Amino acid sequence: MLSRIREDVETVPKTIGYKITQGLAILSDEEEACTKPKWAYMFALNISGANIEKCQEAACKDPEYAYLFAKRIPGADLGKCQEIACKESEYAYLFAKNVPGANIEKCQESACKDPRWSYRFARYVPGADIKKCQEGACKDPYYAYLFARYIPGANIEKCQEAACKEPYWAYWFARDVPRADVGKCRQICGGTSYAF
Repeated sequence: MLSRIREDVETVPKTIGYKITQGLAILSDEEEACTKPKWAYMFALNISGANIEKCQEAACKDPEYAYLFAKRIPGADLGKCQEIACKESEYAYLFAKNVPGANIEKCQESACKDPRWSYRFARYVPGADIKKCQEGACKDPYYAYLFARYIPGANIEKCQEAACKEPYWAYWFARDVPRADVGKCRQICGGTSYAF
């Protein structure tokens, strides 16, 4: 039985994904690799002499691989990669945080469409516009709370207004955020299990 399986393995054509992950891909496999963003990125990363421009064009059809391409492939066109990466808030944040030479303002514009990435952008990306990030973060009570608690220069009143839309976060806001209007938080929590 084992010998039959071995014979079958030898006759089955190997996919580009298999070739790349097993170190079997060669330059002539580039055309096949460039049919999918993941394989184009991995081909450029692992195959010496790969056509960077061709692989980048294929990889930059997906925000995740556009970001990874810019981060890990020497000679990548950062502008092209950033344009695609910034189509999703998560990859806009990661691009700004991890790719030297990123246009912070452009990344921030995209990242701040989502509360989670707005907060992370303000906390972890040097040069972030705190006011712009706060607008995005304060669309969600949880991230408004985190923003007020951990971001220097946050507008506490604005964060409190957003966090106090839910009694749970109003309670934690009053407990953990210096300069919180405790009376306002107490009023929101009144009559709930979070009353204090």
